[in-house]
Amino acid sequence: MGLGQASFSTSAPFTVVAEGSVTTPKGFKAGGLHCGLKKSTRHDLGAIVCEVPAAAAGVYTTNVFQAAPLKVTRESIGAGGTLRAVLVNSGNANAVTGKQGEADAYEMRSRFAEAIQVEAEEVAVASTGVIGELLKMDKVRSGIDALPGQLADDRAGADGFCQAILTTDLVQKMVCVSVEIDGKLIHVAGASKGSGMIHPNMATMLGFVTTDAAIGSDSLQTLLREVTDLTFNMITVDGDTSTNDMLVAMASGLGGNSELTAAHPDWAKFASAIRYVCEVLAKAIARDGEGATKLVEVQVNGAVSDDSARAIAKTIIGSSLVKSAVFGADANWGRIIAAAGRAGEPINPDTIDVRLGDILTLEQARPVAFDEDAALEYLKGDTVVIRVDLHMENGSATAWGCDLTYDYVRINAAYRT
Repeated sequence: MGLGQASFSTSAPFTVVAEGSVTTPKGFKAGGLHCGLKKSTRHDLGAIVCEVPAAAAGVYTTNVFQAAPLKVTRESIGAGGTLRAVLVNSGNANAVTGKQGEADAYEMRSRFAEAIQVEAEEVAVASTGVIGELLKMDKVRSGIDALPGQLADDRAGADGFCQAILTTDLVQKMVCVSVEIDGKLIHVAGASKGSGMIHPNMATMLGFVTTDAAIGSDSLQTLLREVTDLTFNMITVDGDTSTNDMLVAMASGLGGNSELTAAHPDWAKFASAIRYVCEVLAKAIARDGEGATKLVEVQVNGAVSDDSARAIAKTIIGSSLVKSAVFGADANWGRIIAAAGRAGEPINPDTIDVRLGDILTLEQARPVAFDEDAALEYLKGDTVVIRVDLHMENGSATAWGCDLTYDYVRINAAYRT
């Protein structure tokens, strides 16, 4: 399954850079290597490094059990609102590992900072993998010492980083766009990982956004949180929220524009570019759900508010019965309205419409005769769109997920082994 694109019109104020990556924005290098945390030889340690202090922002998991790297990263970004690097390992989450896990995360930060000759507080740390196991720090130390030699400002460096952050993912996830700000060509790029333990607020995902725009950390933080609510917080694979979720943005400021704030005349263009990058990555995570064969999109319109629409869309997309029906290509619209009805949001049970793609199955809460064969063929496709119109007010939202397959159980029944 490919990366796919976000649902923006052809008149969007940005251009997709086909071969762009997290190293396309000015000032960034990236790379990865295999240090031995994974049983395979796939990269398991990577980094993104900025040649100047980059304005930084972060959004983190809402799980009560927060992995040690999150504490370190919060502290680093909070120290001055800037970062020079983010160091990431896969193969071990360093979560629920007590004081030793916390000490290991701080050691990773300080050792990599020394390796690239920056202050420890300028380095963020992220981890993903198995929960409850201590890091093999001898392997991590040797990997950190060798990592600076793998950093490059080209696509190869970015690809090495993307490989290093994967766990059960089947594909790398990366996207880049360019947008004109103050007459300057500014780039926004992103990379992410995520396949299982995915649920809104946030999910088992790591995301990294780079840009060469000049923007302060406070403005970047506000924008990142707003965009996250519309993108990464609108995906689900299995209803489980991870201990390690993290989205970090870094802005080098080397693009030459005047500093972006909400009052800047090009703010909307820049915000649109950030949202596009995050939406593409969010949809790629949903499409790459463990064992998934289909991307599922749920569009809810006519709700009493956008927040209400988001809650209903997330409930439908997270329903195991809906997901199973999509996997089996079963046009069972009853599961859709059952999920909508338990979302805890205002719904008029006499006015709801449901469509599978363009196939109307329910109108004003009354069943509509439809072509079962056409519905079957539609549901066999690799992208399924479920449209729900409540006919109440103007609230709307879109959520993304995937079907629930036999392979999801197989993958997670033997995750550690």
